[in-house]
Amino acid sequence: MSDVQPTAPKGPIGRFLALPPDSTPKTIFVAVALCLFCSMIVSVAAVSLRPVQEANSLVDKRKNILEVAGVYEPGMNVNDAFGAFEQRILEVSTGEFSDAISVEGFDDIQSANDPELSRELTNDIAGIGRQPNFVTAYLLRDEAGELDKVVLPLWGYGLWSTLYGFVAIEEDGNEIFGLQFYDHGETPGLGAEVDNPNWKSQWKGKKLYNEEGELRIAVQKGTPQADMIDHQIDALAGATLTSVGVDNLVKFWMGEQGYEPFLARLQQGGL
Repeated sequence: MSDVQPTAPKGPIGRFLALPPDSTPKTIFVAVALCLFCSMIVSVAAVSLRPVQEANSLVDKRKNILEVAGVYEPGMNVNDAFGAFEQRILEVSTGEFSDAISVEGFDDIQSANDPELSRELTNDIAGIGRQPNFVTAYLLRDEAGELDKVVLPLWGYGLWSTLYGFVAIEEDGNEIFGLQFYDHGETPGLGAEVDNPNWKSQWKGKKLYNEEGELRIAVQKGTPQADMIDHQIDALAGATLTSVGVDNLVKFWMGEQGYEPFLARLQQGGL
């Protein structure tokens, strides 16, 4: 019988490799290695798919603009149809179009987070924190080249989330053609009913301002008073706070802090 004793593993790596497969250190090592490997795969996939995701997001945004303006048809090429819109950068405070910023690559939401392109709000009924100085306006003209509709972005806080959407205004600067949201996290079956076609259809034909020029558009419960028939949208059943949020964001963007200067120009035929 040999008296030679087995040589003890040298160094931390050798001692680690000599451990039983089901030991705690090896189990932890395998778990960490697997997590790192999976995270690398996810990261590579996210980076490689980002251009596709951005392209899909752009198409979805354009589809919503087409829908709110009433020109979308199932199966149509969204990018081709979107070419009918004239995109202009609008300076919110003045209501004037601006050439200071290129419309290519401009993002309304991202600019709201840029201190050089936005302002902090003190009277913030929409709950957005900061308002961009510039937004993209989408102008749709008829076959004669006359202005038909203007689509404007708007957003504000509901119950659980910020609702992002568009409003389409007729050429008179007062009558709403449509309003819809393309992104939100409101409660399915309650606040998420802002996506219900029946509820969205209420906006068509409603007036922003009365004959005296006062902002009267409102989302409220109950039968409207005589002076509110042209201005009131029925609130969502069981979604009071979401309805209040929509009411606030529409009043903010259609008011003097928002598009009122631009809409006044529109009403006077100043475009």
